[in-house]
Amino acid sequence: MKSAASSLLGSKILLNFNHSPLPRSSSIFYAKSIPHAHAHSRPPSFLRTYSSRTSAPIMAASFNPEQARNPPALPLPTPPLTKFKIGLCQLSVTADKERNIAHARTAIQEAAERGAKLVVLPEIWNSPYSNDSFPVYAEDIDAGGDASPSTAMLAETSRLLNITIVGGSIPERSGDRLYNTCCVFGSDGKLKAKHRKIHLFDIDIPGKITFMESKTLTAGETPTIVDTDVGRIGIGICYDIRFQELAMIYAARGAHLLCYPGAFNMTTGPLHWELLQRARATDNQLYVATCSPARDDKGSYVAWGHSTLIGPFGEVLATTEHSEDIIVAEIDYSLMDLRRENLPLSKQRRGDLYQLVDIQRLNSQ
Repeated sequence: MKSAASSLLGSKILLNFNHSPLPRSSSIFYAKSIPHAHAHSRPPSFLRTYSSRTSAPIMAASFNPEQARNPPALPLPTPPLTKFKIGLCQLSVTADKERNIAHARTAIQEAAERGAKLVVLPEIWNSPYSNDSFPVYAEDIDAGGDASPSTAMLAETSRLLNITIVGGSIPERSGDRLYNTCCVFGSDGKLKAKHRKIHLFDIDIPGKITFMESKTLTAGETPTIVDTDVGRIGIGICYDIRFQELAMIYAARGAHLLCYPGAFNMTTGPLHWELLQRARATDNQLYVATCSPARDDKGSYVAWGHSTLIGPFGEVLATTEHSEDIIVAEIDYSLMDLRRENLPLSKQRRGDLYQLVDIQRLNSQ
């Protein structure tokens, strides 16, 4: 099975302050220098936001909000469905791969029976989450068939149920490299996109948790955004959610929904899991869905759980606890328009001071 191209090109991310000429091979921050307070008798023009005659802020045309995204942000596309149900399948994962695959199929079927048109699975749902397990459970997704029984099941199930599946993630073998990979299948059963985790989970919190995905896995190179029967979706995997630039790129490319299969742990989960989801949704005024494995206190890696759907105002619409569960909740894209009218952030960005440059999209023009 050959991977279909994502609907839009991937991106390297560069933030440019001051619109200075930028090399396209690196990410660099430029900032305007602010004159010392006593250097002028009055503030420079770019610091003056209030008129001497009124206390109301002046939203000057010189702010150039359209320039805050380069290329300019794409308009939000009209989705095939404005309102639909999403299913988040928080699954228990064992060392038995065949059991994991059959169990995931049953969960997807249950979510679809409850009305879900989009179903999301957890990160690494067919394998224990460990560097020792990744090489053993890895599949050749591009070869398909017997070489990738996990994605073969997803393809068949999405076709039979006529739903879209964001297939969590599984260890992928490609040549001599291993990746943490999420596959998106359309309602016709065809592979629409394949996202390889861009930011690898390498952390060391003494006395709490140490994990180095880079010992076995290779980082992906391309952000993934895909048009589906349930709208335009940006894909990230777990640690990817910590990097707001990726979400900003997806929002600028017209995403309705960001999906992050993830497996936060018992150290970072309580503090950061919901916080990061709500931040990504609030900053970009779109939906965010996450799906975690269920917690196994006896496992070598203990997941926090709490699969969640966040609305475009940062509100928690549905969430699980830590046990195995399936939640089905409604997404209503019309609320995105409402929130963007309430808080017109796209019209208020300071394109005269900063800029997000989508290098790969820029180079493709």
